[in-house]
Amino acid sequence: MKSFSFTIPPKESSVNSGKIDVECPSNIALVKYWGKYENQIPANSSISYTLTNCKTKTFFTFQKSTEFNVAVTLDGVQKEEFATKIKKYFSSIEQYLPFIKEYSYEIITENSFPHSSGIASSASGFGAIAKALIKMRDQLFPEKEFSQKEIETSFLARLGSGSASRSIYNGLVVWGNNDGIDGSSDEYAIPFPYQVHENFRNYHDTILLIHEGQKTVSSTVGHGLMNNHPYASLRFNQANENLKKLIPILESGDFKGFIALVESEALTLHAMMMMSSPYFILMKPNTLACIEKIWNFRKLTNSNVCFTLDAGANLHILYPKSEFEHVQSFIKNDLLKYTENGNYINDSICF
Repeated sequence: MKSFSFTIPPKESSVNSGKIDVECPSNIALVKYWGKYENQIPANSSISYTLTNCKTKTFFTFQKSTEFNVAVTLDGVQKEEFATKIKKYFSSIEQYLPFIKEYSYEIITENSFPHSSGIASSASGFGAIAKALIKMRDQLFPEKEFSQKEIETSFLARLGSGSASRSIYNGLVVWGNNDGIDGSSDEYAIPFPYQVHENFRNYHDTILLIHEGQKTVSSTVGHGLMNNHPYASLRFNQANENLKKLIPILESGDFKGFIALVESEALTLHAMMMMSSPYFILMKPNTLACIEKIWNFRKLTNSNVCFTLDAGANLHILYPKSEFEHVQSFIKNDLLKYTENGNYINDSICF
């Protein structure tokens, strides 16, 4: 694992105020991260695709103040609970950004997708905030040279939300130390460092919004339940090995190997939830109905379509660009009836 030292800027700046606009995409993990240690250190390595349309836009205003304060507006509604969470986060990273409590903040943020429904809103949200903080640092200290901006952004994002560390980069992104991935680290994410076949460089992700409401169990709680999980150590080893197995699959363009590994990872994630104590289920009956439809469609047509799931009920349907029209027809004819109000998001992978 590479050694890393965050560049600590001075505490004081002559800049009194500023405005920053940033956006950050969400991501969908192929090998899942589930379980963590103190300071947002992952229990296993993971890899994700960075999305294009599912993203957070954040308008970040800072003003020098004798009172450290944070106000947050999400999708037009003021959110005290988020303000408290962000204020706590800012306090936790003061050692890296010593100036942070010298200002008050107004954060206006908009998601292009439903919050807390199994699409990684915390990833894009904290990714956007980390990007804004690094830009703020640059504005406060223009005379300083900061040479590791992407790594430092990923590092700060991780401290807010582990999966946010991966949203800083495009394409395929690895987070977590893995002895099969050069340069991988628990402290920040890196772009996947090996060859990726053309088959996997032009991919689509259609997200079926099967349940748009709040999840019954948050990801934070779910991660915590891995601490005393009877199968935790086996799962962590499995994930690390699956990431290694994915390297030759991505290099060779092996669709069948990709499908088998990605779907297994998704189902294993939810199996861990169902075997937690207390146990819980985030999938809905319509999630399972769509999975069976996908399996049957693949069997009948020899398509390379597959699914994955984040920590929620919504299904991510992954397929190569060459099958776009074919799979879109299948989705509209056979799957949309299982979604809430026929809602879905067409997204693609950003390389």
